[in-house]
Amino acid sequence: MNRTLRPSRDFTPAVPVLGAYDPIVSLFTQERRWRSALLSQLAPKPGEVIADIGCGTGSFLVLLALLGKDAAPGQLVGIDPDERILERARRKLADAGVACELRQGYLRDAARLLAPLRPDKIVSSLVLHQVPLAEKRAGLAAIHAALRPGGELHMADYGLQRTRTMRWLFKLVQAVDGVQDTQPNADGIVPTLMREAGFAEVEETAVIPTPTGSISLYRGIRPATDDRQEQPA
Repeated sequence: MNRTLRPSRDFTPAVPVLGAYDPIVSLFTQERRWRSALLSQLAPKPGEVIADIGCGTGSFLVLLALLGKDAAPGQLVGIDPDERILERARRKLADAGVACELRQGYLRDAARLLAPLRPDKIVSSLVLHQVPLAEKRAGLAAIHAALRPGGELHMADYGLQRTRTMRWLFKLVQAVDGVQDTQPNADGIVPTLMREAGFAEVEETAVIPTPTGSISLYRGIRPATDDRQEQPA
């Protein structure tokens, strides 16, 4: 599942056999359950600009695009650092007849890549736990800068592992993605990082048990009166 920035290299590929990515995510993360909950929380509206940061193979973008005319967003953008993953996303979106722009970049690139669009909402799933703490902070700051004032961030990711069972199951994720990067999520740091980045009304809205630990849903708003300067390109 790891496709994000590392200090010593651009990124670690998602899985050795790329075609196994979607089945692995589906099997080990209860994907249908948390994606459905994330979609309901996002509550897309017609005409909205929505960006998916760390879009992977485009599964969530397809869900968004295929909503009825009363809910389908006006413009969709997907961002991911792995060109192989993006190529798979392009094929998936084309097969579904979905119009969506895909751009290559990391979490920290969100402000630069989305600056002309000023999205109404940004969504991200199963990305933040994979990156170093400094990159978590840089990524959330960039997402905050990319949103229009009053815009919303919605995330689904591994969060605080509240029970002994969930902590034990989460070791499966840590065996793949490493302990150093993932442990802050397991310790419950995500809401704190969101607030540090400038988000208001930060909430952990749901906790969903999975075979690899609990996945939490988060929501935060860039204040409508926010006058922070956007990050330079």
